[in-house]
Amino acid sequence: MVHVIEGLAHDWRWLDERIEGLSTEIGALACGDPACDRLMTVPGIGPIISSAMVAAIGNGTAFAKGRDFGAWLGLVPKQISTGDRTILGKISRRGNRYLRVLFVQAAWVVLIRPQSWERYGLKPWIEAAKKRLHHNVLAIALANKLARIAWAVLNKERKFECIRTNKMSPRAA
Repeated sequence: MVHVIEGLAHDWRWLDERIEGLSTEIGALACGDPACDRLMTVPGIGPIISSAMVAAIGNGTAFAKGRDFGAWLGLVPKQISTGDRTILGKISRRGNRYLRVLFVQAAWVVLIRPQSWERYGLKPWIEAAKKRLHHNVLAIALANKLARIAWAVLNKERKFECIRTNKMSPRAA
């Protein structure tokens, strides 16, 4: 049994080394691409998300606005409408599952680091949303917000920069 466990531990270490090597390679490729470099200025987005987003949508011209990109990712609630009544349900989960999961993970990273909220201008929005939303719903809402910001950064070819009025806006750096 010890021999089997030692073999599995060796395989695990080899996989860790391989993952580290691939992550380094992806990071180097992302830093060399201007679009990925701009995307990495958005909070929570690193080399993996930026390279996956550029690979999936290019420069973002396939979408007219960030709302369309968020809907394509499946980060918007299903809507049931009858007459003048609209009911919002669970997120639609349509579109690119891999990118959706990455943006949700980015949202969780931002949420667990409250010291960064002020720097990125997210503090008022997150604090207001925390009062009315469950923490999982908050993560999805923030993921949608980050996806829309990332689309704007990519489409407008500008880096993300928080303006002093605590609103988020992609501004020219």
